[in-house]
Amino acid sequence: MTQPLFNTPDQLNPLIERVLAIESLTWGAAGERYLVRYEGRLRKDSAAAYDELAEALLPHRLTPAFREEGGRHIVLLINGIIEPAASNPWVNLALALLTLVSLLLAGAIYGYDGPPPPPGLLDTLTLLLPRLATGWPFALSMLGILMAHEFGHYLAARYHKTAVTLPYFLPLPFSPLGTLGAFIQLKAPPRNKRVLHDIGIAGPLAGFIVTVPILIYGLATSEVGSIPAHIPAGSGLTLEGNSVFYLALKYLVHGEWLPAPASYGGLPPALHWLRYVLTGLPTPLGGRDVLLNQVAWAGWAGLLVTGLNLIPAGQLDGGHMLYVLFGRNASKAVPFILVTLGLLGLVWPGWWLWAGLIFLFGRAHAEPLDQITELDGTRTALALLALLLFLLLFMPVPLRAIVG
Repeated sequence: MTQPLFNTPDQLNPLIERVLAIESLTWGAAGERYLVRYEGRLRKDSAAAYDELAEALLPHRLTPAFREEGGRHIVLLINGIIEPAASNPWVNLALALLTLVSLLLAGAIYGYDGPPPPPGLLDTLTLLLPRLATGWPFALSMLGILMAHEFGHYLAARYHKTAVTLPYFLPLPFSPLGTLGAFIQLKAPPRNKRVLHDIGIAGPLAGFIVTVPILIYGLATSEVGSIPAHIPAGSGLTLEGNSVFYLALKYLVHGEWLPAPASYGGLPPALHWLRYVLTGLPTPLGGRDVLLNQVAWAGWAGLLVTGLNLIPAGQLDGGHMLYVLFGRNASKAVPFILVTLGLLGLVWPGWWLWAGLIFLFGRAHAEPLDQITELDGTRTALALLALLLFLLLFMPVPLRAIVG
């Protein structure tokens, strides 16, 4: 932030009086983050009042912050104005190209049906690189999903005139998905909860809207076949996880609940499916399932990525939705989420890593400058819809590897 000018009550009070009926003011002590604190009642709509005051304070190099305490409105004047640092788009482009290559490699590996690759990395690359172009269906589908998600965030931020970076794509070669995903970074705090809501929800909704037709096409062009009853020694099988939405979509496309087990083991079908969704057990060896092609695999990954981003904690998109609905009380959900992920780690150890990341980085929320302005009815409904979508997309056991 830039250095403040020397400001006096005679300069500042008339500006504040335009939007706030001042009842008291307190000058910040040495070391305080704010220059002066005003208490009173806003004279107009809080969102309009904030925009007007922020514009009026620009020549004074001050940034306003709105708070509400005990039914009274608080206006803090913070020294300096936010001047976002310039980004280097070449970094974004380089990461995007590396991610594209990594996605092509993941698609080529997934679609490879020849003899087992040699154990050495160099030999594996020598075998796969000439086949790199065969991974284009997965790479194109996955990149489209990731771009829709991240540019949903980016365009919403630009619409609200919030400084933001271009997306950073994260390659992860030789992994099942070829990427760790992508992210954008806000260069300034969101103006209010409505802005935070719009930026936060735009990504998962855009990604989901692109994912669904990709997955439907992928499922429709994938065959339903038998899962081996036995895995030969030295070989393996990876089964993708199932969410409620994914199970329902497979049923709509293929007309049966998949993976269909060889036997329900005496359990009622409803209990079997509840247990299978929550634990991935029993492994449906000898049953039937969709044998995913590259496009379907990318569509499934899109559901996984959207569900992970909607976990209602911290800086994740779902955490933003929880914050705009419940404010600082949203942090009370973190212990419950950590315990839940810890228990889910018993059936898929990857959740322990997620629990650790949320514990370290996910307990703080992105707090808007204006914390008085609340959501309108439409945004409240959309935030609740996003949390419902999380429940429908969440996969307790994303992947299960079976080794012979």
